Amino acid sequence: MGLGEDVQTDPPCHPRACAIQNCLQKSNYKEEKCQKEVDALYECCNAFYQKNGDDASTPSCPKASLLRLKMKQRSQGV
Repeated sequence: MGLGEDVQTDPPCHPRACAIQNCLQKSNYKEEKCQKEVDALYECCNAFYQKNGDDASTPSCPKASLLRLKMKQRSQGV
């Protein structure tokens, strides 16, 4: 699925959240091995908030303010 489809799922971005869980299980819960999946979820969540506003919510995404903080930290290598 692409970004547009993942934003439209119910709940939004759920396939990408599931991909993180699957990756974590396969990698023996080593989060560093699932960075690609985390980035994909954040990309979807960011698109979800851009489309629906910062007050929107989906159980698959952190709140908009927390999402932006996490994205900023990742871009800075924190």
